[in-house]
Amino acid sequence: MPTFAYTALNTSGQTVTGSLAVNSRAEAFRKLEAQALTPVKVAEEAKSAQSTASAAAKLEDNQPVRLKRSQVILFTEELADMLDGGLQIDQALRVIMERQEDVGLRRVSSILRDQLREGSTVAKALKKASPSFDDLYCNLVAAGEVSGSLAPILRRLGQSLTVMAELQSKVTQAMIYPAFLVSACVVLMVVFMTVMVPQITDLLDKSGQKLPFATQMLISFNSFLAAYWWVILAIITIISLSFKAFIATPKGLMWWHEAKLKIPLFGPVIATRFYAQFSHSMGSLVGHGVPLLNSIRLVSKISANVFIQSLLDKVTGLVAEGGSLSSSLKKVGSFPLMLVDMIAVGEQTGQLSKSLEKSAVRYDKELDKRIKRMTALISPIIILVMAVVVGVVAYSIISAVFQSVNGIKSRV
Repeated sequence: MPTFAYTALNTSGQTVTGSLAVNSRAEAFRKLEAQALTPVKVAEEAKSAQSTASAAAKLEDNQPVRLKRSQVILFTEELADMLDGGLQIDQALRVIMERQEDVGLRRVSSILRDQLREGSTVAKALKKASPSFDDLYCNLVAAGEVSGSLAPILRRLGQSLTVMAELQSKVTQAMIYPAFLVSACVVLMVVFMTVMVPQITDLLDKSGQKLPFATQMLISFNSFLAAYWWVILAIITIISLSFKAFIATPKGLMWWHEAKLKIPLFGPVIATRFYAQFSHSMGSLVGHGVPLLNSIRLVSKISANVFIQSLLDKVTGLVAEGGSLSSSLKKVGSFPLMLVDMIAVGEQTGQLSKSLEKSAVRYDKELDKRIKRMTALISPIIILVMAVVVGVVAYSIISAVFQSVNGIKSRV
């Protein structure tokens, strides 16, 4: 078992030195705190033959914890509040670990403290603590560490996660009524195809009349589905697997991520969200003294969209060659002129950070508008599609019924 030499302060403020035989440096910190000592320096003296086994055992104890989105939001907001209150990251995590009722958050806080005491950065510790902290989350935290603005970054992350959670909730609520209509439509189609269409067909055959064109098309479609459903299923499966394999390649993934930005309703929301994050992150980094080129390199990692990453890589190259941020964004293209103009004004006045923050506020408002517009349109669009489908089927059935009735009346 490794031995750690320590220097600590007791409750009287006196310096105390000694050594501890524990599994890890993090455990040494815990033992010193249990003895009412404040660690000043903890260093490993020697390694033993059991160190590898101890490390493996410790790793097993610190298995990552999967969190729900609500837990991630709560953890982010609590940590931001404590950092804003003046606590150091280790103290804040200790408070969460000791006072938080949620077992998962207590466990994550414990793992984070252990990782930080082992010398890890907050961003790397988050990745090891839970897979629920995605690349975007960790990259933004890394940018906050570099710029010294971890608390504002966490606050922004909490707000962004809350907005996304509300968006998902709104979309789910907006889909409840259309989903009910889709289910009713499917049941109606089954009843039409299995009960009404055969009866009407027999009735028209007995009366010697021909089926209306709409009804013939409906029956032909029904017969095709019954005979070749397996072909349709196979085609859908092949297309799905082929598409999945295509976007697994670098070229395919680039195409798909670019295409997602052009999808009606959803694409503008994705793009506007990125512009808001880009403006907030760049404004925070530049405002805290991080050089422009380093800021762009950090911000290029905040998006999981590889197409956006490729654009920011081009911007990084142009800025490295001596270009300004606004001119580089303009040359690369795909960035809105409003954002480019705001950045240009900030560069000319020497207040780039403030210009970026103003852009971020503007895009936050634009994002809220687009989300409301998207959720308001989803339900009517689905209802309209279902109305067309049901209308076509109903028309084909009703026209057949009227023709059969007219045939019977003519005979009478």
